[in-house]
Amino acid sequence: MKKTIISVALTSLLSMGVAFSVQAKTILKLSHNNDKTHPVHISMQHMADEVKKLTNGEVIIRIYPNSQLGTQRESMELLQSGSLDMAKSNASEMEAFEPSYTAFNVPYLFKDREHYYRTLSDSEVGQKILLVSKDKGFIGLTYYDGGARSFYANKPIKTPADLKGMKIRVQPSPSAVEMMKLMGASPTPLAYGELYTALQQKVVDGAENNETALTLARHGEVAKYFSEDQHTMIPDVLLISLKSWNKLTPEQQAALKKAADESMLFHKELWTKMIAEEVEKAKKQLNVQFIQVDKQPFVEAVKSMHDAARQNPTIKSYIERIDELGK
Repeated sequence: MKKTIISVALTSLLSMGVAFSVQAKTILKLSHNNDKTHPVHISMQHMADEVKKLTNGEVIIRIYPNSQLGTQRESMELLQSGSLDMAKSNASEMEAFEPSYTAFNVPYLFKDREHYYRTLSDSEVGQKILLVSKDKGFIGLTYYDGGARSFYANKPIKTPADLKGMKIRVQPSPSAVEMMKLMGASPTPLAYGELYTALQQKVVDGAENNETALTLARHGEVAKYFSEDQHTMIPDVLLISLKSWNKLTPEQQAALKKAADESMLFHKELWTKMIAEEVEKAKKQLNVQFIQVDKQPFVEAVKSMHDAARQNPTIKSYIERIDELGK
């Protein structure tokens, strides 16, 4: 009888232990709009693996690619309401949710890639901007390199004059729309997932993005010229709902931030390697032509945006600091 009682008691305790361990596990859902082969997805998976390790399996991040949980904008709205834990967006779309991100959308802002990375890591710009959205219901964890954005279409775009009369797909960002108008094109905001068909059916005449769009999203099948004007270097942003962040213990928060920051540097190396590979694929497999562009006429076309940014009280201090970091 005693043995039976002890056995039942042990079984109950073990069951409670299992139940407790299941309850103690925190699962965070992360939404993004890229394919599993995209460097950003691979970098976020690297982060998820590190978080699991650092928290001894207490925090699990489940990643949902290809807009499975909604478009980028829809994911942001769910994040803001606390209905979604994490999402990847970018600074273009983020300015509609937090005006400080407008600083990253000023064209021809960075001298080179190292200037860009110094800015993202800087406590007075990149790291500060990640935290200023607390009152909006979310914060940023880290950035991922989104490369330099250039034009692609079925004709070369060598000067702003070549854009006249062209409908160019842009992200739903006031800065992107303004930039495109100043350069002479007709800006057409459109969800990224709809862009291949829009290019194919000539709903738009061209788009602007980094080189991976040609291969990973197959846009090089329907747009054969990539004109390297490199007008913006806009980072992707990894975000977490404040509601989900506050559920984590201070130790778990520190582990998540550490893993996120490390994944940004992991992504830097991965991005460099993959861009070189994707350019070769676009050239050899899709017959895309890469066009060298004199940037100066484009820089002059958007000068008014630089002047306005330096007068904008929300981003003035960020722009000044970015200029300092470029010296």
